[in-house]
Amino acid sequence: MFANLTSGLDFHAKALVLRAERQRLIASNIANADTPGFVARDINFKDALIESTGASTSELGRVIKPQVSGTSGATTNPRHFALPVGSDSQLTRSANLGYAIQSQPSVDSNSVDLDRERANFVDNSVRYESTLRFINGQSKSILSAIQGQ
Repeated sequence: MFANLTSGLDFHAKALVLRAERQRLIASNIANADTPGFVARDINFKDALIESTGASTSELGRVIKPQVSGTSGATTNPRHFALPVGSDSQLTRSANLGYAIQSQPSVDSNSVDLDRERANFVDNSVRYESTLRFINGQSKSILSAIQGQ
């Protein structure tokens, strides 16, 4: 019975972690906008959420996928350094972490489009906030049910 009450919280908690991870990736892209040769990273939020919850696509409804290509974290040249993998990352072994598609060619081979990254940052921030509100609302509902109000 209690699992039924908290299943919504579990779903939103996993979504919140993925949103925070995406926010970190977008901030990293923005911070490296002037780094020569930097390749922007992003996640496929829908697939990452399906993987983390074990839900089917029909259970999640329609979720907009960010544009990503390539899912391998391997280097493409033996002289490249492998990306550092943090232990706190939810996407360290995930196939949902990919490279953002370059929309504007640049002389220094940097694939960060600041306009796109800023828009993604704001969009993800709004979605993060709404997920927090869902969690807060569900927590209040459960608390009022427990207190008998």
